[in-house]
Amino acid sequence: MTDTVMTDVPDISVDWYHDIVDFADATPPPVHWFATHFTEGAVLLLGVLLVLAAATRLLGGDIWGRALALAAPVSVLLAYGGSEGLKDLVAEDRPCRSPADLVIVAAHCPPTGDWSFPSNHATIAGALAAATLLLHRRIGLVAAPLALLAALSRTFIGVHYPHDVAAGLLLGVLVGALVTPLAARPVAEALRWQVRRAARLAISPVPPR
Repeated sequence: MTDTVMTDVPDISVDWYHDIVDFADATPPPVHWFATHFTEGAVLLLGVLLVLAAATRLLGGDIWGRALALAAPVSVLLAYGGSEGLKDLVAEDRPCRSPADLVIVAAHCPPTGDWSFPSNHATIAGALAAATLLLHRRIGLVAAPLALLAALSRTFIGVHYPHDVAAGLLLGVLVGALVTPLAARPVAEALRWQVRRAARLAISPVPPR
C-alpha cells in the first residue's frame, strides 16, 4: 500500500484541473508530444534568456548592472529552495496519482514523495522571468509570457493543479524581483572596492626593487 499525505485541495482548482486535462486529452498526439517537451524546454529557454540579459549587463553595463547580473542566479536558486521547502511542508499529492485523474498527457506521473504544491517548474520559470526583466526590459518581455506558458503547461500535461502553478509562479516572481536587487547590493560594493583598489594601484604603482 502506498503511503501518501492527503491535503485539502480547493474545489475550484480541482474543477479547472479536470476541464484542462479533459481538453488536453482530446487534442491530437502531436500536441501531446509538444506539450510534454515544452514543459521542460521552456525552463531551459528561460535560462538562456537570462544568460543573454546578464551578458548585456556584464559586458556593457555599469557596476550596479553587473552586480544585478551576478546576483540573478542566486535569486533563482533561492526560489527553487523555497519551493522545495514548501513542498515538504504542505505535502500535497499529485493530481495524477488520484484514481479519478488517471488521464494525463505526461508520459508518467511523478512518484510518491515528489509533492505537488507548489510547482517547481513554475517557481523557477517565474524567478527566471523576473530576474531577466530586471536585467533587460526587452528580453524580459519575451521571458514573461514564456514563463506563464511554462507554468500553465504543467497543468495541461496533468501533473499539477492550477493552484500549484499559480503559487509557484507567484513565489518565483516575488523572489526573483525582491532578492535579486537585495543580493546585488553587497556584490556592487565588492565591485566598487575593486575599482577603487585598481585606481589606487594605477596612481601609486609599486616602485621597482
